[in-house]
Amino acid sequence: MAITLQQIADLAGVSRGTVDRALNNRGRIKPEVEQRIKKIAKDVGYKPSRAGRALAMAKKNIKIGVILQLAQTPFMKDVLIGLKAAKLEAESFGASVKIHKINGVNPTEVIQIMEKMKSEKFNGIALSPSQDNLLIKLIDKFSQEYNIPIITFNSDLENTARLCFIGQNAVKSGQTAAGLMGEITNGQGQIIIISGHEENPSLQQRADGFNKEISISYPQINNLGIRYAYDDDWVAEKITDEILDKYPNLKGIYITGSGVFGVCKSLQKANKIKDIKIIANDFINDNIQLLSNGTINFLIGQDAYTQGYQSIMLLFHKLFDNKNPDSKFAYTDIVIKNRFNI
Repeated sequence: MAITLQQIADLAGVSRGTVDRALNNRGRIKPEVEQRIKKIAKDVGYKPSRAGRALAMAKKNIKIGVILQLAQTPFMKDVLIGLKAAKLEAESFGASVKIHKINGVNPTEVIQIMEKMKSEKFNGIALSPSQDNLLIKLIDKFSQEYNIPIITFNSDLENTARLCFIGQNAVKSGQTAAGLMGEITNGQGQIIIISGHEENPSLQQRADGFNKEISISYPQINNLGIRYAYDDDWVAEKITDEILDKYPNLKGIYITGSGVFGVCKSLQKANKIKDIKIIANDFINDNIQLLSNGTINFLIGQDAYTQGYQSIMLLFHKLFDNKNPDSKFAYTDIVIKNRFNI
């Protein structure tokens, strides 16, 4: 038989209301009494019922907002699958979740949506941010002044008051790519980075990690720097055309985000597939096909589903149970695939 709040109250010698306040961290109770109640609840194996949690959530009227930038990209479409799964789960307990999708990078629109969510009394927000000074200040204001917790996912603004970041350790991902590139080029020759948006912190951190590791571990590699394709395959193709024309002896390309198909299309046109090593990111269908046929040498994955799912669920537990995430950084695994283990 399930243990009830009243039974815990009887064991602790307090009222049912006191037990409710203690187990839900609502204050107005002596610390030693709260600790005694929580120990009793743990010892007897108390677990709130699903129906009871749903009723409590409905009374709290908890509203969670999500802002997804770059929603048109294949990777973010996979993140959206995780978001939708968490939305269903949270709403089954009586919460409400609203997901806003933004194509491209638009911090002004992110800020407008955040302000609208505040006016509509949303209790917490999960967002994929971009590098923008006004957005940085607003995240701090929401977290510290408005008491609206913010969770970032996929890309992070680390020096803000956000509650937690969920995603890949982008610097280590870049270092991983550098290690792979150094080995498959024998630490020699010209290489270049093709990235998405300069305002995307995650992509910039990947490039930073890559550049630093190349300079330290492979000093004989000639790193030609970074070009931005804005997550557009057509732009990526044209940039690669120009690079191949200017650097005919190029040995490697590191693609930090989208645009992989465009880069590979340019290499195929120039008959350079066997001459230039390619390292890219994310296990999306086009990338997997290019990896399988040998066009790409390595893919580095970062678990899109978990990024979407956990961003909502960590906010859910914060708002309903007053439970903070275990860490300020919830890093997903860095997974390396080649054509033999995809």
